Amino acid sequence: MTDHVTILSITGSRFLSEKIAAAYGQELGELEVARFNDGEMQPIIRQSIRGEYVFIIGSTFQPHENLMEMLLTIDAARRASAGYICAVIPYFGYARQDRKDQPRVPISAKLIANLLVEAGADRIMTLDLHADQIQGFFDIPVDHLQSQAIYMPYFQGQDMSNVTFASPDMGGVKRARAYAKYFARDIVICDKYRKRAGEIEGMTLIGDVTGADVILVDDLVDTAGTLCRAADLIMENGAKSVRAIASHPILSGSAYERIEKSALETLIVCDAVPLKQISAKIKVLSSAQLFATAIRNVHDNESISALFVEER
Repeated sequence: MTDHVTILSITGSRFLSEKIAAAYGQELGELEVARFNDGEMQPIIRQSIRGEYVFIIGSTFQPHENLMEMLLTIDAARRASAGYICAVIPYFGYARQDRKDQPRVPISAKLIANLLVEAGADRIMTLDLHADQIQGFFDIPVDHLQSQAIYMPYFQGQDMSNVTFASPDMGGVKRARAYAKYFARDIVICDKYRKRAGEIEGMTLIGDVTGADVILVDDLVDTAGTLCRAADLIMENGAKSVRAIASHPILSGSAYERIEKSALETLIVCDAVPLKQISAKIKVLSSAQLFATAIRNVHDNESISALFVEER
């Protein structure tokens, strides 16, 4: 195997891949996606990658073509005799379906893991999986990067003396607690009850936010219903202000309208998923340097855990 690195990008993630490649210090590799008349795609790698380290960057957000293009590109790289293939998936789609929560439903996250491995991936690199246990769905190495390495340095330059961290649901307590421990602040929890996916029946605040500047911590925002409901509830309970951080801005349906009308001052997100529209309330922090460093560490056989933020 050669020591050369080639970085490729699927179409839907080129906006981020170009920044990652620039941070790494080289141009993106030559990948063309041809299409048949019916729309069927055919990724074509327009350069030799024989024996090389190949990093294929692509978030698998909707539409489904993003996932299909990733699988086909991995297969193309394998058949082109790449020495080592790492699928860099900043946003891992279908991660919310990580277990059977009712009868006769798929465990989609496991199926996607199987497809990536079967296509020919030797390694997976991703950011803030919806559930940590998804790493166990793979029988190949998984580098699970954490957005704490992006957000914590951002907040270090600010006055955190009046901040309280909050989780918008019980499932996000671990994420919020990590920030609370790092900055030695309190944590509160919004306990919600759903009738069905995407529809909140009720929400209760556990903890005191009186006079506090609250920061909600989540991994992704889809319809923004939970996040905005939590923000409004926090302000109703006497908070001074409320902001939110969430790695993946899926923001479907009327999410943007909800955010604009909510009590949220700011929603801070990463760029693993492109914004569909500009909003004065949404601030984007780049994950490019984090991924570029992780790619370099994988290539140089150096530690990935060194990129994690240690508790103080």
